[in-house]
Amino acid sequence: MSDPFDLVITRGQIVTPEGVVSGDLAVRGEEIAAIGVELGPAKATVDAQGKYVMPGGVDPHTHIEQMSGMGVMNADTFETATRSAAMGGTTSVISFAAQAKGERLADTVADYSARAAHGAMIDYAFHMTVTDTGVADFKADLGALITAGNRSIKVFTTYNIQLSDAEILGVMSTSRAHGALVCVHAETDAIIAQAKSALIAAGKTAPHHHAASHPRMAEIEAIERICRFAEYLGQPVMIFHVSTTQGAAAVRAARVRGAPVWAETCPHYLFMTEDILRQPGLEGGKWMCSPPQRHVADQEALWDALHAGDVQLVSSDHAPYRFDESGKLSAGPHAGFHEIANGLPGLETRLPLMFDAMVSKGRGGPEGFARLTSAAPAEIYGLPKKGTLAPGMHADITLWDPEKTVTYAENDLHDNVGYNPWVGRTIKGYPTDVWLRGAHIVQNGAFKGTPGTGQKINRPTLAVTPTPPQS
Repeated sequence: MSDPFDLVITRGQIVTPEGVVSGDLAVRGEEIAAIGVELGPAKATVDAQGKYVMPGGVDPHTHIEQMSGMGVMNADTFETATRSAAMGGTTSVISFAAQAKGERLADTVADYSARAAHGAMIDYAFHMTVTDTGVADFKADLGALITAGNRSIKVFTTYNIQLSDAEILGVMSTSRAHGALVCVHAETDAIIAQAKSALIAAGKTAPHHHAASHPRMAEIEAIERICRFAEYLGQPVMIFHVSTTQGAAAVRAARVRGAPVWAETCPHYLFMTEDILRQPGLEGGKWMCSPPQRHVADQEALWDALHAGDVQLVSSDHAPYRFDESGKLSAGPHAGFHEIANGLPGLETRLPLMFDAMVSKGRGGPEGFARLTSAAPAEIYGLPKKGTLAPGMHADITLWDPEKTVTYAENDLHDNVGYNPWVGRTIKGYPTDVWLRGAHIVQNGAFKGTPGTGQKINRPTLAVTPTPPQS
């Protein structure tokens, strides 16, 4: 007789890549051992009757212990951010190792890896944010880091950390040679600068003017340009945080042409409009992010793109700043929109918001939800053993109570931000229990994780496929 399983989750609705299975899931060590019925004895048993057994969420776009372009440190440490993520059902994150000007990339990655090793309570990987290609041995460093398993790179086309087109093409060429995905914050800096200058000159500096300072054409032009770069080089590219109808259409057109392009959007583009910025005083600054929220028509276009497969992922773009002098109000109580740090927290709310929309309200069902928020990001970014429930995969598991309703309060999240941007919103369906590689880190809504137990995820190969470059 074989040894008993370490854990059997019984009588659940198990969401697998092949569909929803009614039955039991067994765990041995850090891995899923079996899915079926009457699987045998176990050291521990959890009854999941009436609940969905889902893969732990994979959030592929989060900012943790990172400085903003305005020189403001965000609010979360790896400990507070990963605690918040776990409480929302997420077991893996990809954050940023953000290069400072003049810093070698190898030192950047070593620094962020040390911080995460000390505090992270779920598993993690990094995108290497490139802001300075002029440091010594840059190309060699980048190639070596990719080969060592850091398979994604982020570049900007705007802000004071943007790269020139020539630099972006250089980074993309090195990435193609060594096997990395290039992720892009795609907004055209010149368009934003002109719009912002005109607003400031007209005295239009309240937070709600932030939306007009990032015209949709800035996103459209930059996405189209980056897609052409990808097409020209045959280099895989991920377009971050698509917010507009036209941006999604540009991605679709590139993919139809055969360009190796993928894209993501975020809950604040699916569920908010720019009207959220119209608050008394500076309160609207809590919801400022870039690109800004758009219109209802854009929301519907993004949902259509998700259902069509033109946009493949929903990330949080967790960018947490406290609403005080240490964060968004660092420029003082009379700051203009151009002096307020951009970003809002989302690690803990991404999955509940998407479950409510896709499972409770029927915009995709449990299989679609698991695909968008777990399986697809693990596949596209090459996270081994993550994102799906199947024998041999990591036992990263979240139990969802589909009947539990939660109304978000002013400050009820488990991060270090101090406010919830979804205050007042009621959602149906909520995670009650979470396992990370078989360890029960959220138990009936109570967090039980330990700092430093998260592991860095090595990505040995590029998961997405380059295409032949154009001549």
